[in-house]
Amino acid sequence: QVQLVESGGGLVQAGGSLRLSCAASGRAFSRYAMGWFRQAPGKERKFVAAITWSGDNTNYADSVKGRFTISRDNAKNTVYLQMNSLKPEDTAVYYCAANFRGSHADYDPGDYDYWGQGTQVTVSS
Repeated sequence: QVQLVESGGGLVQAGGSLRLSCAASGRAFSRYAMGWFRQAPGKERKFVAAITWSGDNTNYADSVKGRFTISRDNAKNTVYLQMNSLKPEDTAVYYCAANFRGSHADYDPGDYDYWGQGTQVTVSS
């Protein structure tokens, strides 16, 4: 069992930056691939970024490439999402998720086994 708690969301102006954190409980954190997803009001949940258990491989949605960076610290059981050059269209609830298949930086939310409760990110124009 893995429990995930996101933090770091908030209100920021366009062009600004935020860093989201996702703290995981459980000793098996380092075995999981981790992902970030987001969901805007009235829309489906969409992939943002993912990282394998070792951190060697990452995967990004085209809409965030070059602006967002996913990373992890297995000693702290934490995964991060650094978000730069934020745009109003980045506004959403951001969720982190854990994937048993640790070597797969998957983009399909159906591949993930555990989810956090989400943190709101609002980007004003």
